[in-house]
Amino acid sequence: MAGFGGVLKKWRQIRRLSQMELALSAGVSPRHLSFLETGRAQPSRGMVLRLSEELQVPAAARNQLLTAAGLAPAHVRRDLNDAELAPLRQAAERMLERHEPYPAMLIDRHWHLVDMNRAAALMLGSAGITRGSSLIEALLGNAALRAALDNLEEVERHSLARLRTELASFGADPVLEQAIARLQRRAAEPGGADDGVLPAVIPARYRMGGQVLSFFSTITQFGGTGDLAMSDLRIEMLFPADEATRGRLEAMAGPGGETGAGG
Repeated sequence: MAGFGGVLKKWRQIRRLSQMELALSAGVSPRHLSFLETGRAQPSRGMVLRLSEELQVPAAARNQLLTAAGLAPAHVRRDLNDAELAPLRQAAERMLERHEPYPAMLIDRHWHLVDMNRAAALMLGSAGITRGSSLIEALLGNAALRAALDNLEEVERHSLARLRTELASFGADPVLEQAIARLQRRAAEPGGADDGVLPAVIPARYRMGGQVLSFFSTITQFGGTGDLAMSDLRIEMLFPADEATRGRLEAMAGPGGETGAGG
């Protein structure tokens, strides 16, 4: 494992800060920060946490900084079925349920589908996407899903931008890096998604039951938890981008209205 100074310097470079800028924002002298990076000084626990906060280091990487400094980690990774996480699991389940009749999904940092509500299951089921599936792999290689996306290139372009943003937050992640590289190669193909400026709202348009449903999404994260497993989870809620989609989803929620993607 790299020493504390090397890990700290890496995060400072990821956040594109000079030693002077980080020292000023953290309230320490540039000289002391330089000594920390070169290993001439050892940080206290409070200093590690202060620098982590200024650098917006995610929880797992804060543990790495602490252990590299010879200190105990601050966060643990519990099993999602741990009794201590029950209130958070229940909150996530309630958010998914209350979002009906619109689709909502619980996904982890690598876009694996941890849970979803009935509307999302109806939308994704005919493409063979179930709990445990990777939405990254589905976007890149699931023929049924790709055929159901009416604006596939636009969705790929948006997903590429989103993955880049998430990678910048995590600092480094081989799974996300590989997904970005694959989407970049696809964008470079003839007719591939352009890598220009994104519009404010990018709807994803799905063909379902002979109709096109248009969605935009919002993302909720568990930012107030000290557990690594929960901090990696996000709830993605899809909302209708037009009245036709809203009406179709409400009709699907009624008796006998179940229809999958495609058609």
